[in-house]
Amino acid sequence: MNKLSLSIVALLGAVVPAQAHQIWIEQADGQAVVRFGEFGENLREASPGLLDKFGKVTGTLLSAKGEQKAEASKTASGFKLPFTAAAGDSIVAEDASYPLYTWKQQDKDVRNWFYPAARLITGFAAQQPKLVLDLVPAGQPGQFKLVFKDQPKPKTKVTLTTQSGWAKEAHTDAQGLVSFDMPWKGVYVAEVSLNDKTAGERSGPKGAEPYDAVSYATTVTYEKADGLPPLPPAPRATPAAPSK
Repeated sequence: MNKLSLSIVALLGAVVPAQAHQIWIEQADGQAVVRFGEFGENLREASPGLLDKFGKVTGTLLSAKGEQKAEASKTASGFKLPFTAAAGDSIVAEDASYPLYTWKQQDKDVRNWFYPAARLITGFAAQQPKLVLDLVPAGQPGQFKLVFKDQPKPKTKVTLTTQSGWAKEAHTDAQGLVSFDMPWKGVYVAEVSLNDKTAGERSGPKGAEPYDAVSYATTVTYEKADGLPPLPPAPRATPAAPSK
């Protein structure tokens, strides 16, 4: 890292701890792929392995021509979508069928629903939300609006990360807005999570599946075409081994 980059890191804030696993959308070589892992640690889970936990990953291309929805196809390193986002387009993806899991909370079994979602943007023109927990561009460079169930979500932490491991945290304001400086050329991923303790029931492969809470985790991927030379990525992390 050169002196100029070090000065910018000092200005923008120190590196914060890596976030939990999430999905995000990468786009390269004419295809969009949903990855699972930790972007800032250069960790992409694989199959056989944690990718096999997913139920059904779906994606939607949002463009001036309308919406195109499709189910992603699983590969050894992610979930490939049958379309890509051109300039002005956006892609959203989610898995609403991730298996419920149970954990102990104060000696009580709590059944939780992990709800991963992702968005890829090609610019910061304001967009409407499509996901339950959505982080959409708000009309200004580096500015996002957080929306939960179609309502602005204030006072919520959002983390912006690069593949070098640099990250910056900020909180949404009363209107759900949050802004970041993006000094480097390259890919940025913003992440937000929210635990909704509203109990409910969803349809599963074997019938109704009751749950006690939903853990939403949503990311936004943006590739900046200009700026300082990007910091080198972290060494590629090893995916988790398949469970026996």
